[in-house]
Amino acid sequence: MAVVPMQRIELCALKKDRKKILEMLQRRGIVEVSNGPDEDDVFRKMDTAPARATLEKGISASREALSILNRYSPESKSLLSALEGRRVTTVEHYDSFAKQRESMLQLAYRLNTLSEEIEENQAEIPKLKIQMEALAPWESFDLPLNFFGTGKTTAFVGGLPPGLEQEALEEQLSGSGADVVSVEIVSSSPEQTCVMVLCLRAGARSVEDRLRELGFAKPAVVPAVPPAEQIKKLRGNIEELTQKVKKAQDEIRSHGGAREDLKFMLDYYTMRLEKYEVISRLNQSRRTFCLKGYVPKRETGALEEKLAANFPVTVAFTDPSEEEDVPVLLSNNGFAAPVESVVESYSLPGAGEADPTAVMSIFYYVLFGMMLSDAAYGALLTVICGVCLSHFKNMEKSMRNTLKMFFFCGISTVFWGVMFGSYFGDVVDVVSKTFFGTRLTIPPLWFAPLNQPMRMLMFCFVVGLVHLFTGLAMNFYQLARAGKYKDALYDVVFWYLLLISLMILLLGQKMFADIAGVSVAIPSPLSSAASYTAVAAAVGIILTGGRESRNWFKRILKGLYSLYNITGYLSDVLSYSRLLALGLATGVVATVINQMGSMVGGNAVGAVAFAIIFLLGHTMNIGINLLGAYVHTNRLQFVEFFGKFYSGGGRKFHPFAVNTQYFKFREDHKNG
Repeated sequence: MAVVPMQRIELCALKKDRKKILEMLQRRGIVEVSNGPDEDDVFRKMDTAPARATLEKGISASREALSILNRYSPESKSLLSALEGRRVTTVEHYDSFAKQRESMLQLAYRLNTLSEEIEENQAEIPKLKIQMEALAPWESFDLPLNFFGTGKTTAFVGGLPPGLEQEALEEQLSGSGADVVSVEIVSSSPEQTCVMVLCLRAGARSVEDRLRELGFAKPAVVPAVPPAEQIKKLRGNIEELTQKVKKAQDEIRSHGGAREDLKFMLDYYTMRLEKYEVISRLNQSRRTFCLKGYVPKRETGALEEKLAANFPVTVAFTDPSEEEDVPVLLSNNGFAAPVESVVESYSLPGAGEADPTAVMSIFYYVLFGMMLSDAAYGALLTVICGVCLSHFKNMEKSMRNTLKMFFFCGISTVFWGVMFGSYFGDVVDVVSKTFFGTRLTIPPLWFAPLNQPMRMLMFCFVVGLVHLFTGLAMNFYQLARAGKYKDALYDVVFWYLLLISLMILLLGQKMFADIAGVSVAIPSPLSSAASYTAVAAAVGIILTGGRESRNWFKRILKGLYSLYNITGYLSDVLSYSRLLALGLATGVVATVINQMGSMVGGNAVGAVAFAIIFLLGHTMNIGINLLGAYVHTNRLQFVEFFGKFYSGGGRKFHPFAVNTQYFKFREDHKNG
């Protein structure tokens, strides 16, 4: 368990080497760059906002172009492609890409333009179709719909309510008092009756009034040419737009081969953007620049050697002061490192705190396995994670650590499943009895929690006590390491003595024997000693629990309050009953699934039904209980274990690194 020691780095170099030095630091990913001091007469900070705006524009264009390519020419990926990690590239590839950067950017803009054209044309086609639908009832009308008549006549072209016949319409219009020359029903539909009424200009007002009384309305679309001609024109426009859309889509698909270059351009601009963000923090003179930050102590030698070998540079490494906000980087072995993310999700160690990852990892795997507690489920989890870890060598570190964590959790689950005799619940018993007429049972190596729940509950409490006492031990270690031996005595040793004494006294009680079903004979001298020790420890806690107060009255009151915290320990121990609850839940649900599968019978149909119910049921049971085990294991770590010694509050180490999406560089150091 270790928090990697950090050193402050102060680097000064020629400005002409700034680009190469920063890119080298970025690829190595070992330096967290801090803001430089305020500007003075010599050193200034560079305004990189315009450059960053240009780079952000390139990133946006690249990302949009990739999205367009994926939309019209989807990339074939396997279901496990997320495990493949970023592709490895070289520094030479990065340098050479600068030559094709402009052409790729133009391609990205072209793809974006094509996409906009497609969207515009696709949006225009429905509008034209609506116009065609509006003109369809008038297709047989051989005059423009804006025909208003001749020198002596007035024409009314429009729609009336449906169901009107020509004779009825003529009769209706005859009551207007005007001379109607002609009434033509152009078409009839359930929606409307399309008509043209021609009358003498002198009586046009009367005819128009009568038509409005009948519900007359002019066409929504009034082209200057006859409807049939306009429909033909619209049909041609739609065909033209459709062809444009198809042509644009084909052109987009033709650039599918540029996908990798577009991905690289996205990463290229992302790296440059982060570089310019760092540049904005540097203090620069006319010919030099200075960089400050933090670097892991173990990296200082190699970094200094690399810089000195390639650049005229001055670099100094010093220990940070206690007042500095030094970033935190954890370093653990392959067994503990997978649960670093669990610690980080709570909080990284604060100043002076020890890294709890290594100790926590042991309990994490044990508690997870007890909650899932089925050997077959654990074996599946272990095999799946193991195969993925061995097959995908280039997997990202975070994903690899997650799979490693579940790999070890799976091994622990297998162990506890064998101890408790659970293999897909009782599938061996059910299958042998249902399909072979004889019951076979794989006995538990220790005992079956379903048959002896109280024994399991007592065991869970014992595991919880060990977990809590380890937390107290961690507190003792931290206090002793800081030279606070009195605090270690008051806050840890007294509590050890009190809790252990009370447990000895409890074990000798008849009530405990009745509840636990276990009778423990405590020798009288030991019981007496435990009584005296408990009283002494309680007095010690009362006298020292409020030692920060000078007022003795307040000190005693605070001490009594500290002693009251013994109820917290009782609550903490009871929290470990969830180990029993989740373990039983996994086994009971698995047993129910097996029983449901066997209800059809031992024939061929029953075998098929059993297989279907078995696969579906156990898949769901694994998924639900994996989630439950993960959540409740974290809960026991965060609340019960960390509550005894851990404050956290550390700031994560954020190095200047290659935070790209698709590519990473092949160097002698990891880069993200």
